[in-house]
Amino acid sequence: MSSFKSTFAGLAVGLLAVAGTAAPALAQTKPTIGISMPTKSSARWIDDGNNMVRYFQEKGYKTDLQYAEDDIPNQLAQIENMVTKNDKVLVIAAIDGTTLTDVLRKAAERGVKVVAYDRLIRGSSDVDCYATFDNFQVGVLQASYIETALGLKDGKGPFNIELFGGSPDDNNAYFFYDGAMSVLQPHIDSGKLKVGSGQVGMGKVSTLRWDGAVAQARMDNLLSAYYSGKRVDAVLSPYDGLSIGIISSLKGVGYGSASLPMPVVTGQDAEVPSVKSILAGEQRSTVFKDTRELAKVAVGMVDDMLSGRAPQVNDTKTYDNGKKVVPSYLLKPVSVDASNWKETLIASGYYKESQIK
Repeated sequence: MSSFKSTFAGLAVGLLAVAGTAAPALAQTKPTIGISMPTKSSARWIDDGNNMVRYFQEKGYKTDLQYAEDDIPNQLAQIENMVTKNDKVLVIAAIDGTTLTDVLRKAAERGVKVVAYDRLIRGSSDVDCYATFDNFQVGVLQASYIETALGLKDGKGPFNIELFGGSPDDNNAYFFYDGAMSVLQPHIDSGKLKVGSGQVGMGKVSTLRWDGAVAQARMDNLLSAYYSGKRVDAVLSPYDGLSIGIISSLKGVGYGSASLPMPVVTGQDAEVPSVKSILAGEQRSTVFKDTRELAKVAVGMVDDMLSGRAPQVNDTKTYDNGKKVVPSYLLKPVSVDASNWKETLIASGYYKESQIK
């Protein structure tokens, strides 16, 4: 009897030991997720990458985060490497959304899923879903701020405005511009707004790679060529990095003084330098897109697909990439200026007040 007990006890200990070693092995079964970000030159992409890594790790996934530094061949090579390493899902914020067709076909052949992150990937049927903000609404918010600040709805004017667009290889840039022009065009048509340079349309106002230096140089040229003896009252800028360059150009010819007030300059992404600029009375507004929430949406999409669920979306009509309408989840952007920056950016925990002041 005692021999039976000891044998049973030995078996029990052995089974417990096996169970104890099996549990960690099961915990390691979740695959690696490839995250391809365009550049570290913008603070928001750094935040996006870090947020996704954190949320993926909380769900038990490993991550492979790469930045391409706005070099298209570099991004292609990084994505190819992710596929070779058997990353099971790719989350991609494309530098140029038209260049990924071949590499995504290779990914699809290996069963790799793809989430387009905040920039639509065009010309490929191998994009499973898209996480972004309501990009048309971003432009509406920017233009509406100009409309209100100038009193255009009250019949004031005419005012001079210059228009800047985002990078022509970024699909979002067209949504931003079209959203803005849905508000501004009626005022241009009525004569209450005048584009001093006559430069209208993304073919003329786009800014390659969202480069602030390019925007500054263009603003320099606009001011010298079209604004001798008259002032510019507003500048539609779709991104904070461009706004900083535009403002530098304006300050260089005397804007920001009592006799020559700064035009109404918009922006996007609520980057720290631009929030500081708003509080200094230079840039007037920005559009806040809470990238923490965007990262959560993308991570949720990936987790859904790998768990056999349909990814959560709220738009199945807007984003046609030329090969398919990509199921999308659109988050809501928020306009920020000196009146609401603290409640929007600080109270939400996005920034600490010490980062701004």
